[in-house]
Amino acid sequence: MASDKVQFVARPGGKLTGSLRVPGDKSISHRSLMLGSLAEGTTEVSGFLEGEDSLATLNAFRQMGVSIDGPHDGRLVIQGVGMHGLKAPQAALDLGNSGTAMRLMAGLMAGQGMEVTVIGDESLSRRPMKRVTDPLAKMGASIDTTETGTPPLQIHAADALNGIDYDMPVASAQVKSCLLLAGLYAQGKTCVTEPAPTRDHTERMLQGFGYAVQRDGSRVCVEGGGKLSACNIDVPADISSAAFFLVGASIAPNSDLTLQHVGMNPTRDGVINILRLMGADITVMNEREVGGEPVADLRVRSAALKGIRIPEDQVPLAIDEFPVLFVAAACAEGETVLTGAEELRVKESDRIQVMADGLHTLGVDARPTADGIVIQGGAIGGGRVDSHGDHRIAMAFTMAALRAQGDIVIDDCANVNTSFPRFVELAAGVGSRVEVSNG
Repeated sequence: MASDKVQFVARPGGKLTGSLRVPGDKSISHRSLMLGSLAEGTTEVSGFLEGEDSLATLNAFRQMGVSIDGPHDGRLVIQGVGMHGLKAPQAALDLGNSGTAMRLMAGLMAGQGMEVTVIGDESLSRRPMKRVTDPLAKMGASIDTTETGTPPLQIHAADALNGIDYDMPVASAQVKSCLLLAGLYAQGKTCVTEPAPTRDHTERMLQGFGYAVQRDGSRVCVEGGGKLSACNIDVPADISSAAFFLVGASIAPNSDLTLQHVGMNPTRDGVINILRLMGADITVMNEREVGGEPVADLRVRSAALKGIRIPEDQVPLAIDEFPVLFVAAACAEGETVLTGAEELRVKESDRIQVMADGLHTLGVDARPTADGIVIQGGAIGGGRVDSHGDHRIAMAFTMAALRAQGDIVIDDCANVNTSFPRFVELAAGVGSRVEVSNG
């Protein structure tokens, strides 16, 4: 099925009720494969996200000689090969649509002492990689990109990597994780200082695999030359996927929905904080810790939302959730202002511009700025919007239909499977009036 032929048709009305467990966290799924493959012993993973992005990472490690059984209902068994046990792949590693996988793999492969080419789909091939290849070069890595700094990445065998002390110019968990993973193979200590907190799944999981991580405020360090010991990982439900339902149940009248086993990592909970500032009714229940990651059930009921100025300190904690937060803003009373989010312009699409265009099509006053957007809450009409192949845009506009006055037809939705398999089926199951149409 060609990607541009998959359409979602979301009809107005409906309410979200019942309970739901959204798929596993994509960030943690990627990392469980990477560290499990390099560990000594057998790592068992449950709750693994069986989306195209994580499956691309899985196939990449199989190409390098790692035996992985599954996935079967989110369960994987990884036979680790140790820190230096990967074999050179016979062909390029294709990471599909996943910027996370490509940036983390750049760090991981830089110290393997072998030639590897890493490629991606059309969307990934346009995304900037200099933010990782430049600091990796300072460590002694040899990686070629296109002239504009985009994939494919050609990673050459480097003599040796040396630890560096790197001040990140922009807060990015992907850059931080890339350098820490390269640091596992570097001589001496590798330290990364971030200008604002970003997700810390890599640090938590390294410690879960028995690798020492030093944290001091905004600085995190690893010493090269250690080893990883296999462990079991239970991947929490992805808060980025839960976010669509947090917003949907907030804006659709008479909704009362419980989201189960959601990852509540404090570097990822910005979407809850922002929605609560807007007046959302979200109750956190049954808090617990699973494999070093905090988890809870979230009950969300419909509420009258108010426009706010989004605090800039929350932006890195909610960076992937903004497309659906823009829908919340469109349904809120008054004006919502986002600043400090220029990172959104280099995601799977330019999420500021694409969301502004789509909201405008639906009659919403949305004005993009260089580093954010200004949205006036009001009525949402029907219309046809283009997701530009961006999974989060497609799912955000599906939720907008809960409050729309006419059908919303969303084009180019095949990539929803990268992060949220069975999205339409699960959304319809709790009351969304959405269906898939093949154009």
